[in-house]
Amino acid sequence: MLKHQHSKKAIIGILSILLAVVVYYWVPNDNPKAPIMAAIVVIMAMFWVFEVVPIPITSLLPLVLFPVFEIIDSKETALFYGKDIIFLFLGGLILAQALQVSNLHKRLALNTVRVIGTNPINMVLGFMIATAFLSMWISNTASVMVMMPIAISIIDKTAEKIADQKLIKKLGLSLLLGIAYSADIGGMATLVGTPPNMVFVEMYRSLFPDLPPVGFTEWMLMGLPISIVFIFTGWLLMTRVIFRLPKFKLFENKGVIKEELKQLGKVKQDEWVAGIVFGIAVLLWLTGSDLTLSENFTIRGWRTIFNLPMVNDSAVAIGTAVLLFIIPSKERKNEMMLKWDNVKILPWGILLLFGGGFALAGGFENSGLSTVIGNAFNNVSVDSPLFLILIVCLVLTMLTEFTSNTATTNLVLPILAKASIVLGVDPRILMIPATLSASCAFMMPVASPTQAIIFGSGRVPIKEMVRAGEFCIIY
Repeated sequence: MLKHQHSKKAIIGILSILLAVVVYYWVPNDNPKAPIMAAIVVIMAMFWVFEVVPIPITSLLPLVLFPVFEIIDSKETALFYGKDIIFLFLGGLILAQALQVSNLHKRLALNTVRVIGTNPINMVLGFMIATAFLSMWISNTASVMVMMPIAISIIDKTAEKIADQKLIKKLGLSLLLGIAYSADIGGMATLVGTPPNMVFVEMYRSLFPDLPPVGFTEWMLMGLPISIVFIFTGWLLMTRVIFRLPKFKLFENKGVIKEELKQLGKVKQDEWVAGIVFGIAVLLWLTGSDLTLSENFTIRGWRTIFNLPMVNDSAVAIGTAVLLFIIPSKERKNEMMLKWDNVKILPWGILLLFGGGFALAGGFENSGLSTVIGNAFNNVSVDSPLFLILIVCLVLTMLTEFTSNTATTNLVLPILAKASIVLGVDPRILMIPATLSASCAFMMPVASPTQAIIFGSGRVPIKEMVRAGEFCIIY
């Protein structure tokens, strides 16, 4: 069996290299590095999806391939593996670990089930709506950081009550992937929800100064209905099509939940401390940035109020996480709230996956592959804006599986602005669908930080993520 697996991986590895060679000769060589970069993307994508080698090891390939093929030097490539968002993720994992060590996660899970209900199908919807609402106002990453520990606690609590492992797996996948997708979908609803939205507004304003600007209210009137439709469509896909959750109750009646809470007893001091530290992190994530609701009304964040522009969300995550190694535990004598043994078990390999994703995005830019893809739009000659919209949405959705959605919108929106002038249509007809499509990368762990965080939980295999993402994109 083991020999068969090795043979299968070897065959996939050889096919990946052959496919990369085909792509190399297929990509236009206006910039000689672009075809090489395209070939590297193919190899890494195939290695990630089929796990030819461990996923974190695949993520390290840019450190070798980029310098060898003179795409980016070793020093600059290594910097991608130290991005601040990686430490935001690390800090969030440590904070979540404190909830588990203190046992607060069980209390949160039981109370969440008591409020939302014991029907897992409705529970997935409840988590998706809550995550999407948070993501409308704060970063998608922070939204997932808040919701994921609670979701994992519910999955673990359900596993204690139900022996059917297939059912537990379905519930876990639909719940966790639902959180990731709804974080990206919720960001579509408001101008401040995700960076591509702001890129569009500024670019539209500068390229078309004579046209009425798109304000916060105008965007929300358009974006909110789309988000609502996407959330409910995604919920139905996750629970009725992709994973097909049966109708059942996690607990026979809510009295069982009350009994479980009674057994936990009163909230212990360690739970209070873990909850307060986690709550401080969430509050700082929520209130850090300015929130501009109109040209004349802005809610100032604490960074502006206290003149701390360099303190970002990752600093908040690490700072609050460090506190847990300083504050003594009440329940465990002569120990702190967390010790190193508690965090050694964290999925450290996911940090390399983050870095590999950022390196790929940087490789797209430095190699000129992004320009090659962007120029392809210039060669599209169609009389129908609808057909062009379909092409744009498809290409951007696929492209942002491996590149920064912000960088991609920066590249493509000016081209679409020119296309709108040629076709004689309102530029928003082309530019807005492109902007929204940049938030629809659902297939790969490196597609967005939300995907990477959920993958980092260790509960979502990459094949399941790709399968679910394909369904969501098609529908």
